[in-house]
Formats: sequence, structure tokens, C-alpha cells
Amino acid sequence: MMMARGWFGLKSSGIPESGAHSGASANRQPELRPCHRTASAEAMTRWPIPPPMARALELARQAAEAGEVPIGAVVVRDGVIVGEGHNRPRTDHDPTAHAEVQAIRAAAKALGNERLEHCELYVTLEPCAMCAGAIAHARIVRLYYAAPDPKGGAVEHGARVFDHPQCLHRPEVYSGMGEAEAADLLRAFFRARR
Repeated sequence: MMMARGWFGLKSSGIPESGAHSGASANRQPELRPCHRTASAEAMTRWPIPPPMARALELARQAAEAGEVPIGAVVVRDGVIVGEGHNRPRTDHDPTAHAEVQAIRAAAKALGNERLEHCELYVTLEPCAMCAGAIAHARIVRLYYAAPDPKGGAVEHGARVFDHPQCLHRPEVYSGMGEAEAADLLRAFFRARR
């Protein structure tokens, strides 16, 4: 009988183990084989940060260097960054110059359309109510954010903008990607100012 190698080194005969077949195979337990380890146990517990979130983290570092709260954002369409930005409220004397708004404005201009359908937004911190509203109006299809913001966030915390029946558009939301890095940047920024 031919054996196929499945996920995590599990050997499988290709016959379902549901008991639907009679004979010894119905009672046989799968044989586990050790997988070859090529990385440390610590590295195996973390997913690699995708390039758009890595770029958002780099933009957050640039914001910190400019004296702004370290938050970065990028808009991606078909795997290509079409807009990016970092916090600039102090630099621009503009309370709406959040990273998400900067990235959305740049993407809309680059694509020649205020509707960013088929676009994804990667941001280093959970968006506030203003940015969540901008995400809904722009029709962003997916939102990825790194660190939660229990104080000012409005996706998972606070206003929970996308949960309201009046919300015009609800993106798919994914959180936690690059959380440790984003949180470290924020803690270091605020620690240096205390």
C-alpha cells in the first residue's frame, strides 16, 4: 500500500479513519514521524511579518524620529503598495494627519479613485474612530493592524465602528501581526518623553 506524507510528517494511507471502511485500517492509529527542525522553537512560534506590515513598522520608526507618535500605515492593491504614510499631526499642524488617513489619501490619489475597493490597509496600531470611518468610506476590503489600542482604538475597543448598523462598509479585520514590534516602538517613544 502506498503511503503519502501529510501535514507535520503524518503518514497517511489515503483511507479515511472514520470507521467507514472495514478491516484493520479502521482501527489503525496514524504514525507520527518527527519533522526536521530548521529553526529554533522560538522562531517556530511566530509567523514572519509580511512585507506590507514590515514597511508600516519602518514608517512608524520614521514618525518617531520626526517626533510624532510612531504609527505607520500602507495601502496595498494586488500585492503592491499604492499608498503609505505615518503620523504627521504635529508636523503638518493637522489633527487629521493620522497614518491611516495619510496612506488612504496617497492611495486614492495614486489610483485616481476615492473608492479603494480591492485594497488592504496595514497599520501598526488599532485605528481610532476617525480612521475607522475613513477606512469604511474608502471601502478598504481588509484591515490588518499590529497592536491593540484599548484607550483610543475604535475597531476592537471603544466605539467599535464596524459593528454599528449605520456603518457603510465593514472590512475584514485581522489583528496581532507585528504586535510586539509595534508595542515596543510605542512604549519606547512614550518612555523617552516622561
